[in-house]
Formats: sequence, C-alpha cells, structure tokens
Amino acid sequence: MQPKFLFIVMALALGAILPIQAAINTRLSKAVSSSVVAAFVSFAVGTIALFLFLFFTRQIHFQSLPFRQSPWWLWTGGILGTFFVAGIVVLLPRLGVALSFSLVLAGQMAVAILFDHFGWLGTTVREISPGKILGAALLVVGVYLIRKF
Repeated sequence: MQPKFLFIVMALALGAILPIQAAINTRLSKAVSSSVVAAFVSFAVGTIALFLFLFFTRQIHFQSLPFRQSPWWLWTGGILGTFFVAGIVVLLPRLGVALSFSLVLAGQMAVAILFDHFGWLGTTVREISPGKILGAALLVVGVYLIRKF
C-alpha cells in the first residue's frame, strides 16, 4: 500500500469527522442555548484531550516552546478554529449539513488554490492550473445543485 494512499484515506476520514463534530456541537448549542458556549465547551474538551495526549506521550515541554523567537501570529490558529466551530453551529440549523459543508468546502478550495499559487504563510508554491480551476468550478456547480435540490 502506497504511503500517499494512507494520507488520502486520512484526509477523507478527517473530512467525514467535520460534519459529525458540527452536528454534535449544534445539538450542544441547543442544549445550552448558546452557540458560543457550545464552541467553548468543544474547545475546552479538545484542549483537555490534547493536553492529556501530549502529557502521556511525553511530547510537552513548555520550556522549549519558542514563544519569543516566533512571530505573534503563529499562535493565532486556534482563533480561526473558534470562528469555524461557532459559525458552523449557527449555519447547520439554517442551511442544513450538506449545504453548509458544501459552501465551507467551496470557500476552503478557493483559498487553498490561492495559498498554493502564491505560497502564502510559507506554504509550498504549486501553480494554478486549468485542471484546478475546473475542479473549483465543479465544486461551485455542486454547491448550486445541493442548494437547488
């Protein structure tokens, strides 16, 4: 089995997890009457789980974290995750799971193609090709079809 195949399967599995997480968080937001509280609980539980994983696998060394040597914005990725988790909880009951995630995927693909092309934030440059543009256009067609039917 090719190692790249395993990464493809992993990417598909991670994609499958997102709507499950969103549905759970949406139910939680109804139970606690707040999408922001639901997002907080989601991140708190995730933070505890990650801390325990790092602790038990002995991967956590606070004294060696390069806080001062790194640009401040490297530490802000969790903020973007917060917007996603809180936002998807708002969208799911209004748009449905399929439309919400097809729109999210279309937005991700558009920005991902730009990141690849320009190498933003130090990503590897991969030129935009007609095939990539066609693939993104087909995603937009898919969003339209999901919305329409």
